[in-house]
Amino acid sequence: MKIGVIADDFTGATDIAGFLVSGGLSCVQMIGVPENDDAVQAEAIVVSLKSRSNPAEQAVAQSLAALDWLRAQGCTQIFQKYCSTFDSTAKGNIGPVTDALMAALGETVTVICPALPVNGRSVYMGHLFVAEELLQNSGMRDHPITPMRDSSLIRLMEAQSSGRCGLVKATVVDQGAEAVRQRIAALKADGCSYVVLDAISDAHLDVLGQAICDMPLVTGGSGLAAGIARALNVGTQAQEAADAGAPLDGPGVVISGSCSQMTNTQVAAYRKLAATHDVDVERCLADAEAYGIELADWVLAQPQDGRAAPMITATADPARLREIQARHGSAASEAVERTFFVAAARLAEGGIRRFVVAGGETSGSVTQGLGVSGFAIGPQIAPGVPWVRAVNRPISLALKSGNFGAEDFFLDCQPESIRKEVQS
Repeated sequence: MKIGVIADDFTGATDIAGFLVSGGLSCVQMIGVPENDDAVQAEAIVVSLKSRSNPAEQAVAQSLAALDWLRAQGCTQIFQKYCSTFDSTAKGNIGPVTDALMAALGETVTVICPALPVNGRSVYMGHLFVAEELLQNSGMRDHPITPMRDSSLIRLMEAQSSGRCGLVKATVVDQGAEAVRQRIAALKADGCSYVVLDAISDAHLDVLGQAICDMPLVTGGSGLAAGIARALNVGTQAQEAADAGAPLDGPGVVISGSCSQMTNTQVAAYRKLAATHDVDVERCLADAEAYGIELADWVLAQPQDGRAAPMITATADPARLREIQARHGSAASEAVERTFFVAAARLAEGGIRRFVVAGGETSGSVTQGLGVSGFAIGPQIAPGVPWVRAVNRPISLALKSGNFGAEDFFLDCQPESIRKEVQS
């Protein structure tokens, strides 16, 4: 066993799992903390929690339970995974969880690095960028749960944790892994508990991976995990590592609950190609159980031979989302997710084998509705979005964070014969 990952949401878990596999490590993702210590055969195990926006004390308790289970599995390195936009508030949850994991492991220093350059997330001089914009100027500024109004990872971390934070600048990373190790040691000696790592390219991530691949605890995004995987990999090919999670054949569905800008673009593109049913939030609120079954039955009634999989979508543009939130508050999203939970279970009973899901909360609801206990991780569809195959039933899923994937992502998830037919 090499790496045990504690991820703070479902799609973030599949994101990092996909990058570990692309780095050549076999990987299994567990949904929540397993209730037994049965051995899992993989070079990396990811435990996906639903703790990103919980009260901090709940996030800490869940993370410590995951830590205990992963250590029982023999994991020698623990990786605390959070979003590449460092989604959190001044009260947590990243800082409190980091402090709790450090205390449990007896560690006095760890690293902070959410960089994922392939998806436009980079860290320079300790500041987090989203493409060309500072985090505070990006769309994350107005996130309804975790509005990010500061780009300084040092300030963000110190505001929600108990220690001081230092920095390894890009100029040090350019000097190589040994220079990075020496800088971390110097900051530790100076009393820093957390060290932000600059990273503006995959080459930087490879250096960082070499420098920290033997640290007992690291924290960051999936890009840092990819660098560690490449440092640890002793020759396994990415395709070989991904075989266990390769997608199954069979009928499929697209379920979209994310309201991110990119998912709105993806839904708009895919509705031109496939039968689409827009979710009525009022009906979700009135009777999620009955409406979920109705939506599933609509999907099952759609012809699939040679056609793109049908889509059910609750994705809304910013104006519509504000209107829904003003009218119903959090009850609306809870009702929609319950509807998707019911629909997923019905769809599996009806023979659907391929589920493409957009949105972290939606992914959690769908996997719970399917009764999936864990996944084998397969090949990547887009950076950070792999195919995964359930370990306890014949179902394949693609679980996508809101802003991941290109405009044609949903089409990219269809079988090759359908992609060729649509593109022709």
